[in-house]
Amino acid sequence: MDNENIKSNDSLVQHLKNAIRDKTAKVCVIGLGYVGLPLAVEKAKVGFKVLGIDQNTSRVSMLNSGLNYIQDVKDEELRILVEKKTLAAVNDFSVLLGQDIIIICVPTPLNEYHEPDLSYVESVTKEISKNLRKGQMIILESTTYPGTTQEVILPLLESTGLKAGEDFFLANSPERVDPGNKRYTTKNTTKVVGGVTHKCLEVAQLFYAQTILNVVPVSSPTVAEMTKVFENTYRAVNIALVNELMMLCNKMGISVWEVVEAAATKPFGIQTFYPGPGVGGHCIPIDPFYLSWKARQYDYSTRFIDLAGEINIQVSNYVVDKVVKALNMSRKPVNGSKVFVLGIAYKRDINDYRESPALKIMKKLKSEGAELVFYDPYIKSMPSSDGVAIEADWVDLSEEELRKSDCVLIITDHSNIDYEMVVRESIIVVDSRNATKNVISGREKIILV
Repeated sequence: MDNENIKSNDSLVQHLKNAIRDKTAKVCVIGLGYVGLPLAVEKAKVGFKVLGIDQNTSRVSMLNSGLNYIQDVKDEELRILVEKKTLAAVNDFSVLLGQDIIIICVPTPLNEYHEPDLSYVESVTKEISKNLRKGQMIILESTTYPGTTQEVILPLLESTGLKAGEDFFLANSPERVDPGNKRYTTKNTTKVVGGVTHKCLEVAQLFYAQTILNVVPVSSPTVAEMTKVFENTYRAVNIALVNELMMLCNKMGISVWEVVEAAATKPFGIQTFYPGPGVGGHCIPIDPFYLSWKARQYDYSTRFIDLAGEINIQVSNYVVDKVVKALNMSRKPVNGSKVFVLGIAYKRDINDYRESPALKIMKKLKSEGAELVFYDPYIKSMPSSDGVAIEADWVDLSEEELRKSDCVLIITDHSNIDYEMVVRESIIVVDSRNATKNVISGREKIILV
């Protein structure tokens, strides 16, 4: 959409809405990771010309060569979009001036004190403000604490002298990405949108409706932000509950897995959550801390949420204790024992290791003197934990490697692994996911956490 084509009697909002409907609005996605790239692809597929910005030069080069690096994006779709020149990438923010809709999809990590780190969001917003012009739409998709859009982004953009809802449009629509989910994708996952003003909401809702089947408007960006952190805090709290139940069942000598499966037969009043070695991914381990941090600004303590975080951290130490006890059964100390870690992705059948409990558990085992090797069909090199490299080699999942190990620890229950072979060839197996539930022979070797 060219500024000079705006007729004097047309409002900015109407002109932008027309450009969205006829797909002439130029779309820019800042941050081409697990959220940004699938979003950029969906927009390009319906006819928008999409430009991505990422400071990772490797990502930019791969995308411009038509090479995919995100599991949830189809290789052929990406290649065709690049060939058609409807999708491209740069690492230069000066292109922002020519864009009509700018979507922020950058990381929002926690700092060492478990407080929100908005440095990426603030840095990107400052770059946008340098190139802000009338008629543009800015949308924050990055997950963050309630109030970020209006308390951080809005003042930076309005410092230019332009006003939200009149000169430009600002909204929040938190990402809802579940890596590896084959059923719910960017297109069929309901989108929540909140605008700074009613006009901002109108434009944002129309924009997302071009590619997403169901768009739900809410009264403000803060409501949209709170919706996202509530969703993930809900999951964190319920996972903590079943993890605590797991540790209690262990003391009582009963199977938490049997209890959960039996409870799941109730047709009402319960949603099934399963225990595990801890929580991973960008959202569930982080979002509750956004909420508890924000609550402290109102002199309010989120005790329930904080406790859930403590339990989900504690359960990783519980898994380490299980390995120690398993080795003791073979009269072996942890120090010097070879532990074969099976799966380091944070969940099944994906290549994402962000905040994976495997990293915390392996770091702890290494500090106790264990010799570590690992196998993950989706991850071939050992990532670092908190910036510290963990010494562990990738090995093939072979009978020989299993026999050479003193203990096999299943952290991620990838579906393409032969668990019967794992149990058959191992000395002892510590299973933190109940991945071996269908294995009949050799169950005396299996220790469920």
